[in-house]
Amino acid sequence: MPQALQNPFTGAIGAEYEMLRLICPTAAELAGMVGRRVADFRPGEALSGLEIGCGTGVATLSLLSARADLRLLAVDSSPKMLEQARANLADFEGAGRVAFKLADALVALQETPSSSLDVVASNYATHNFEAEHRRRVFEEIARTLKPGGIFVNGDRFAIDDAAAHVAHTQGEVRHWFKTFAALNRYDLLEEWVLHLFSDESPAHIMRFAPTLRALGEAGFAPVVAEWREGVDALVVATKPAA
Repeated sequence: MPQALQNPFTGAIGAEYEMLRLICPTAAELAGMVGRRVADFRPGEALSGLEIGCGTGVATLSLLSARADLRLLAVDSSPKMLEQARANLADFEGAGRVAFKLADALVALQETPSSSLDVVASNYATHNFEAEHRRRVFEEIARTLKPGGIFVNGDRFAIDDAAAHVAHTQGEVRHWFKTFAALNRYDLLEEWVLHLFSDESPAHIMRFAPTLRALGEAGFAPVVAEWREGVDALVVATKPAA
């Protein structure tokens, strides 16, 4: 009987997640875009926000640095990742700007009152979810946002053309081999390749056009890809005003 998939971020990947900057520098660039997009939202108005999958706090820092009037709940399901985020953002936590919560994203959202948030943000997290779980997360984000609120998601969206996506992924893996070989870190290469197999599996893969449709079905309008390059995109989904 096959074993259930384990959360890769509770193991070696989570312990050394900063390696993502080397194998996927665009993820850090997207984190900056997420923060800048929130900075442009309702300037001068204090914001209440929730971050899905805060990881080590890269996008969290971008969000908090961009908006001094943002109060944020940062959620992650990996204790190792959350421990690093707390250490990296201790000053912000001490100032009451951010609170951290160890929880699954769906559970955290289900515990959040309806129409209570101005912003939900995420960076390189939702593509890790199984498709049905992701759909329910999108619905809960729509429920918890105030009318006119936004979901800002910088993430990995599989290219809709399957052949183009395979070619792009092959290029990524070649880069991973060169990077980890130069560091003599074949242990981490193994973990990241196994994680990629999970991301690319039929139950997980987050293709671009179907995901934008799913956000629309969850109640968002408009849903706009404000930036896209290869598999990476910044998608902003707005909850319609009442």
